[in-house]
Amino acid sequence: MRVVTYNVNSINARLPNFLRWLSEYSPDVVCLQELKAPQDKFPEAAIRNAGYGVVWHGQKSWNGVAILSKNAEPQEIRRVLPGDPEDSHSRYIEAQVGGIVVGCLYLPNGNPAPGPKFEYKLRWLNRLLAHAAELLLSGSPVVLAGDYNVIPTEFDVYKPERWVDDALFRIEVREAFARLTKRGWVDSVRASHPNQSMYTYWDYFRNAYGRDAGLRIDHLLLSPSLSARLVDAGVYREVRGWEKASDHAPTWVELQDAPAPAPAASSTEAPH
Repeated sequence: MRVVTYNVNSINARLPNFLRWLSEYSPDVVCLQELKAPQDKFPEAAIRNAGYGVVWHGQKSWNGVAILSKNAEPQEIRRVLPGDPEDSHSRYIEAQVGGIVVGCLYLPNGNPAPGPKFEYKLRWLNRLLAHAAELLLSGSPVVLAGDYNVIPTEFDVYKPERWVDDALFRIEVREAFARLTKRGWVDSVRASHPNQSMYTYWDYFRNAYGRDAGLRIDHLLLSPSLSARLVDAGVYREVRGWEKASDHAPTWVELQDAPAPAPAASSTEAPH
């Protein structure tokens, strides 16, 4: 099973590009962020015609998340991250897909920092930590995939000294991300490529993509039971170079199929 997270930076503006990518790469599960489309303007028909079932949570002009599943319907579990009933942003959706729980998230950017937007980001991170702990307690195989807007380490950014005060790289944010991995969540890309610099985002300005002046902010974190099935992970870097592409590249993880349940032992005892 190949699970991909992809910040599309407006699903309708980039629909031809996105449908080309679906056709050429044929992922099994896709988590989308930054739809920038209200619920009724999401291109459901086009995606279903491409062979994917879909659930989504839209929002006019901003945010928005979706989960796609090839030749199957995702079974929605929730579309709000618990912990703040007043939060109206469309930043989280969770579904059962192919025997695993998929949480698709779009974490707040948080800039400028410090400030109200950064405080919102820290609160959102704390809610994510709490919900991630509940997911671990469930024992289910889970992937938390999305645009985290977190640069985990200096190894994950071009010229880290330029990002010290940015909300994506501030120590509070990196420490929160580290708490996830310390609790057992596995950063699939870094686990697969511990010594390779890999980016998932390149700004549109200053030829950032051409210079490979990027960041790694799109992550697929695996619960311990699912990490045992990790085959490989990486970035479809070349897609960022397509015409009218998103500023993010699709980021993927390959998982082994779940082992078949052992057959029940037959009884050889004589009947009483």
